[in-house]
Amino acid sequence: MMGRQPNERLTKEVAREICIRTASTAMLTGSIGQIGSHYNLVLNAINCTSGDLIASVQTEIDDKNHVLGGLGQLGTRMREKLGESLTTIQKYDKPLEQVTTSSLDALKFYSQGFKTQGQNPTAAISYFKRAVELDPNFATAWLGLGITYSNVGETGTSNEYMAKAYSLRDRVSDRERFRIEGDYYLFVTGEADKARQTYEQWVQAYPRDFIAFTDLGIMYNGIAQWDKAVAATLEAIRLNPDDPVASGNLVDGYAFLNRLDEAKSAYDAAMNRKIETADMHRGRYGVAFLEGDTAEMERQVAMEVGKPDSEDMLLSTASDTESYYGRLTKAREYSRRAVAAAVRDNRKEAAALWQVNGALWEAEFGNHDHARESANAAMALAPTHDVQIVGALALARAGDAAHAESLAADLSKRFPYDTFLHHYWLPSIRATNAISRKSPNDAIRLLEDTSQYELGQALPQVVVGGLLYPAYVRGEAYLAAGHSSEAVREFQKLVDNRSTVQNCPLGPLARLGLARANNLQGDAPKARTAYQDFFGLWKDADPDIPILIAAKAEYAKLK
Repeated sequence: MMGRQPNERLTKEVAREICIRTASTAMLTGSIGQIGSHYNLVLNAINCTSGDLIASVQTEIDDKNHVLGGLGQLGTRMREKLGESLTTIQKYDKPLEQVTTSSLDALKFYSQGFKTQGQNPTAAISYFKRAVELDPNFATAWLGLGITYSNVGETGTSNEYMAKAYSLRDRVSDRERFRIEGDYYLFVTGEADKARQTYEQWVQAYPRDFIAFTDLGIMYNGIAQWDKAVAATLEAIRLNPDDPVASGNLVDGYAFLNRLDEAKSAYDAAMNRKIETADMHRGRYGVAFLEGDTAEMERQVAMEVGKPDSEDMLLSTASDTESYYGRLTKAREYSRRAVAAAVRDNRKEAAALWQVNGALWEAEFGNHDHARESANAAMALAPTHDVQIVGALALARAGDAAHAESLAADLSKRFPYDTFLHHYWLPSIRATNAISRKSPNDAIRLLEDTSQYELGQALPQVVVGGLLYPAYVRGEAYLAAGHSSEAVREFQKLVDNRSTVQNCPLGPLARLGLARANNLQGDAPKARTAYQDFFGLWKDADPDIPILIAAKAEYAKLK
């Protein structure tokens, strides 16, 4: 609005003009002057309109390593002079060396990592690592490492760094503590309710912190509160239009709400600002899938070919699409390429996640031996929390109930407070095992506690949309128990929530479930239509897939 260059220095004169334009009351200016080997720090509060000095504080420090500590002291004294109550000063006051780091050099490396975190994770990791080398007690830099590793699919390593940040949380400000604790609860211990409460308190205490709204939006996505997720994410972008994480999440959020034009506009707006992340491309791929835009899907994959930390994600997403249509040979090739790309980038856990994701679809399609072999190989490559959860589910779906239950019991013991584990994944695993041993009523009972989470993006997230596994398995359980109308209701959830399911292969399989449930109900016309819907989606499917062969045999008897 002032017609100045974006990179122009914010001098005292320019700051005062901004202060007047925004009808603000006062501004702070500071200076650092060297006196021999010492430094004199000065902080002034100035009336914007008159230019008069309202208050001034100063201190002398021994060397530059004590600059942050000196500024912390000046900040407290200035707040007292400006009339802030002793109560709020005591509540929020922390010396600056505890807010971040006493090392200016560590702070510089952290700042570089923060700037590059969204678009160049490899560079960000190197900056954050240098920061914690310079100051091992730099809690927020440890968190930065954890978040960046999480963004590239290395959640096992990520959790180690987030736990380190959590152990140092008493050294940070309240603002940083909110983020450290919220992320720790969500990603490390899996305590979704604690994470949500922490993020909600964070946005109330610091309503201008864009990261607080970004994280809150992620949390709402996990529990299928799509409207709230979009609202929080929009606020994050309003506060910081260059936030790459929020920009990608907004594309997803609009897609989940089936507001596809807005999702595309959000993607275009981010790209115009040169904001680009793997998650954003995956989200745009999902929108293209929902619109049947094959050319755009191919373009999104092609854009990421050869790019470290992102090619593998798009290749795995393309693998899901091929699986969705039963083109299993092509799906396997995309999955193989995804695993290879992640290994090339030295990200074993991401590679294992893509491999175990493929194993899951092999199990659903009836290729049980292949599924068990692939799932076990993935867990051998990276025996981490996320890989073992999906691996246990793949084994259960492939009929290896004993191994699946052994993994489930171990996960339950190691992660006793993990919300999604105990209210989404373990019920799905154990209900599958109950169906395998001909106890469908036990399966239905095991799935009673999943309703709050089953429609959301439960962590770990391995697909562009949501899996809705508890609903799908419950549908199978009702089918096995002879409760046809209840089975129809559960399978219909996946059909009705197409904008959430997106290219997850359970989408077409739910139509097959509907066909079987309608047939059990004695409604041949509806069963015939549902079978035809499934066959329409799988018109180009590999002919030797066991579940397709079974479906064709069932349909022949129906006619």
